[in-house]
Amino acid sequence: MATEIRVPTLGESVSEATVGTWFKKVGDAIKADEPILELETDKVTIEVPAPTAGTLSEIVAQAGETVGLGALLGQIAEGAGAAAAAPAPAEKKSEPAAAAPAAQPAAAAAPQAASSMPPAPAAAKLLAENTLSADQIDGSGKRGQVLKGDVLAAVAKGISAPAAAEPAKVQARAPATAEDAVREERVKMTRLRQTIARRLKDAQNTAAMLTTYNEVDMSAVMSLRNKYKDIFEKKHGVKLGFMGFFTKAVTHALKELPAVNAEIDGTDIIYKNYCHVGVAVGTEKGLVVPIVRDADQMSIAEIEKEIGRLGKAARDGALSMADMQGGTFTISNGGVYGSLMSSPILNAPQSGILGMHKIQDRPVAIGGQVVIRPMMYLALSYDHRIVDGKEAVTFLVRVKESLEDPERLVLDL
Repeated sequence: MATEIRVPTLGESVSEATVGTWFKKVGDAIKADEPILELETDKVTIEVPAPTAGTLSEIVAQAGETVGLGALLGQIAEGAGAAAAAPAPAEKKSEPAAAAPAAQPAAAAAPQAASSMPPAPAAAKLLAENTLSADQIDGSGKRGQVLKGDVLAAVAKGISAPAAAEPAKVQARAPATAEDAVREERVKMTRLRQTIARRLKDAQNTAAMLTTYNEVDMSAVMSLRNKYKDIFEKKHGVKLGFMGFFTKAVTHALKELPAVNAEIDGTDIIYKNYCHVGVAVGTEKGLVVPIVRDADQMSIAEIEKEIGRLGKAARDGALSMADMQGGTFTISNGGVYGSLMSSPILNAPQSGILGMHKIQDRPVAIGGQVVIRPMMYLALSYDHRIVDGKEAVTFLVRVKESLEDPERLVLDL
């Protein structure tokens, strides 16, 4: 008897995923709960554990395929010797899927199957954005339903709207010379990278984005950190970094200037009476932004512990959907890579993002004297539709004041 491997629940608002890497081959022995493949969603990569022990008898969904909730991924046969007996029942279960490739040449049959089901909501949105029709795309969902992945694949292939008279204008790139072409490598973007690209461009197209800058003298924070870092780590089991101070400073400023912590929904403004601060983390697969929830109610030690947990989970590919959703403001630390100054792009639908940068010794004038101090440039990008310039500048000044006089953070001033 074979046990089916199916797509698990992927999280709120996520209805499909792309099959990533299979960790096992057909015929390999599998232990119960052992990770056997990974799925890439718009937000995170999820490992799928084996529902039972046995032998992987069939792989139904290959790497790169888009699958919906509950879709069959493969099958596990009982015992080590059951793999040979598995193909017969597997073929029966796979007959509908196997019929799909054979039916592809019959172009007339595809639209009829697709017409029985409207496109998935996410697919319908993408179709509208790209002025495409569901009739132009072969759906891979049940009864030919067009899924989001089908639309993305169609757009990637260059399918354009019927009314587009000049398709050459939407060509992605000019053809390379034969000499250069052999030295190029074409790699399909991961679902996560596609989502990053789309969301960043959407933020630029939608928000009236503007960036304001300031600089902060890091002497006081660095002195406090050096004085207490050993005691802090011994007591709390986590290193005392700069992110705890910055997160705390941001939550203080957000309480004073709620527009920076709000978002636009149609013609309404939604003010968030809580601070879920996103912390941008770079991983091998791209940038992710896990959320420190209710950061305004946490101590610096609690914030550092949570950031440490989220950072490790991000690098290990173990972030859950709950870790990624609901942020109200984002902090991006380009300084860890050596960035001296940059203008961060909003993490829509949020209205503000703070960019931290490299700490660098610079000459500054203090009390009429030129002295060398460890300085950091700060950048606040904000949505000018909801945040006025005065509010943005005041926000950045409040963050600067808290960092240059960190006792304010302890005394809640």
